[in-house]
Amino acid sequence: MPTGIRRTALALTLLAAPMAAQDTPKKNEVMPPRTANASRPFGTQRELAAMQQVWLKKRLDTFVPDLMRKNGVDFWVITMREYNEDPVFNSITGPETMFARRRTIYVMFDKCAASSQAPSAACIERIALGGTSQGGVWTARGSMKAVDAAVGGRQAELWGDEQWGALKQLIEEKNPKVIGINRSKVFAFTDGLSSGELQGMTEALGDKWASKFKDAEGLPLELIASRLPEEEVFFGKLTEKVWAMTQEMFSARTIVPGKTRASELVWWWRQKVADQGMGTWFQPSIEIQRKGKTSEQLGENPVIERGDVLHCDVGITVARLNTDTQHNAYVLLPGETDAPAGLKKALLNANALQDIAMEEARPGRTGNEILKSVRDRMRAKGIDGTMYSHPIGMNGHGAGPLIGLWDYQDGVPGRGDAKVTASMWYSIELQATTPVPEWGGQPVRMAQEEDMIIGADGKARWALKRQDKLFLVK
Repeated sequence: MPTGIRRTALALTLLAAPMAAQDTPKKNEVMPPRTANASRPFGTQRELAAMQQVWLKKRLDTFVPDLMRKNGVDFWVITMREYNEDPVFNSITGPETMFARRRTIYVMFDKCAASSQAPSAACIERIALGGTSQGGVWTARGSMKAVDAAVGGRQAELWGDEQWGALKQLIEEKNPKVIGINRSKVFAFTDGLSSGELQGMTEALGDKWASKFKDAEGLPLELIASRLPEEEVFFGKLTEKVWAMTQEMFSARTIVPGKTRASELVWWWRQKVADQGMGTWFQPSIEIQRKGKTSEQLGENPVIERGDVLHCDVGITVARLNTDTQHNAYVLLPGETDAPAGLKKALLNANALQDIAMEEARPGRTGNEILKSVRDRMRAKGIDGTMYSHPIGMNGHGAGPLIGLWDYQDGVPGRGDAKVTASMWYSIELQATTPVPEWGGQPVRMAQEEDMIIGADGKARWALKRQDKLFLVK
């Protein structure tokens, strides 16, 4: 989704309930939901929740041990209050949990850090103070306190300073060397510790333990960004759905040249997404380019005419995962069976820029290093383009390094200095502008965006494929 274009975010919350254990997907397998159909292509909310719960445990078991060692943290505290959740919240909680509970404190402790034992899932204790077990993924400790109550059997949850007391007791028991907290001046994803929570925790723990606080910038950033092979398979299915929908939108089934306006396609997408039980994380957009006309002359909501170049920016959200895609189409003139050669060349220039980005986006390199290499190679090939790619996954504009912004083509300080990691997903977002002879040399902008996966082996591949031919509207 291009930065600098006004967007309206849409958040659709999916309700879920547990599913029977026999419905749990096997390793690297995404079960076709038994109730999947045209109106519910990915199954019921209950089935999706069961799948997400399996992912949650495996993500924490797989990624957290190495990340805590990598970041030099043996005790990670994530504290938040209801409706002011830490950005890492959805990466550590189950699909049935939408918000924090009053105050929720999650703690991860690496009990092997002081020894020479290699990091592993068995080394990490996951403890929730004031939160639930999230389906057995966390150990709920001290979240309930027996009290004398007018109604027999009733218990009250820990409240206020009681929770800080429980945290202090836990810290004294574990005696950590480094207490990681989510605080950063660079990355929003790692700045989830609010000032009030920091103040309350500092006062309750005292100087002895507060002196061990460390800003754990890379820990939540990389945990949010890291994805499993099982999620990769499912993400391919999401991308396949997006492709089917963009092709239907950019077709004679949806568009009547001379009648259909751009805004009608925007709301066609929104309705189509909602009708299939999916969500989206931004307002879709449709842009039109026309021979002999500027964007100002076309206006904000033009009628689609024959000979137009169409562009969409769309996304869907399912099972807390997000897609981000930009595709292009051409509306055939009477007698035409294909787009003009100049327009096809314009798309190929954007494809060439995609190829460069895919080759340069390697684990261990910063976003700014990748951006420089891409732009150097782009200029050497004579392409007039712009690179502004971003991570994607649990968030649309996801955790990890930016590879440019549309208005920062010489590097993005801070956010572009983080490194690409394995098991990270990206939206390869860019544009190439090419003079088109058939349009009298008028520059045509081919903006493309396709989601790609950097696997656990560090190799990059498209989540599904990339567009190398314009969709044709007859």
